[in-house]
Amino acid sequence: MGWMNDMLKFMSTDPIGRKYNHNLLTFSFFYAFSENFLLPISHDEVVHGKGSMIEKMFGEYEMKFSSLKTFYAYMTAHPGKKLLFMGTEFGQFIEWDYKKGLDWILLDYDAHRNLQTYVKELNLFYKKNSPFWQIDYSWEGFNWLVSDDNNNSVIAFARTNESGEKIIAVCNFTKVERPVYKIGVPEKGTYEIVFNSDSVKFGGIGEKIKKTYKSLNEPYGEYSQSIDLKLPPLS
Repeated sequence: MGWMNDMLKFMSTDPIGRKYNHNLLTFSFFYAFSENFLLPISHDEVVHGKGSMIEKMFGEYEMKFSSLKTFYAYMTAHPGKKLLFMGTEFGQFIEWDYKKGLDWILLDYDAHRNLQTYVKELNLFYKKNSPFWQIDYSWEGFNWLVSDDNNNSVIAFARTNESGEKIIAVCNFTKVERPVYKIGVPEKGTYEIVFNSDSVKFGGIGEKIKKTYKSLNEPYGEYSQSIDLKLPPLS
């Protein structure tokens, strides 16, 4: 439960101050591969005065949804198996109560319906892409691209499957757009955006961004190639 406690503490703080808590994003990797981990959002996280998942997110209504989508994306890309508890997939605001049914009426509202669509497609995306789950017990399936950019609260890492295929996850945990954000990449070639939490169909801003990025012969970090990305806020 250490991973969950760290992340919820991080996501409940004002994004302006998240740079001071950057270690909460990365600390889990000190022990992520010492065992086979589960990353649960259990009923214990949303009862007894702890608040629902959407309520734990910092900010006003729209910002809470963007933050929760970013949190779910990071959770999905992080090594380890995932668990979601009922109601967290559409952003129920009240705590879970075994005496009551879920607030399905919230699906009449766009933000909640879009979040449900997002979680559904995120789960399908995870299932279809083996780099996320084939080697989630060893450093062989994971490597950092950006781990220490606390000033921008951005992290990036690659997940790798048994065939060597990679998917790169990039998370921007602030409400500031990064119009040009450089990351080092492990191979020369063309990189394609295959999942964007800020997509219009998920209730995001949906600002037009490039779908493909050709690597540059510009070393960055420990890599000889790099790409310049445009990162929407909280995405």
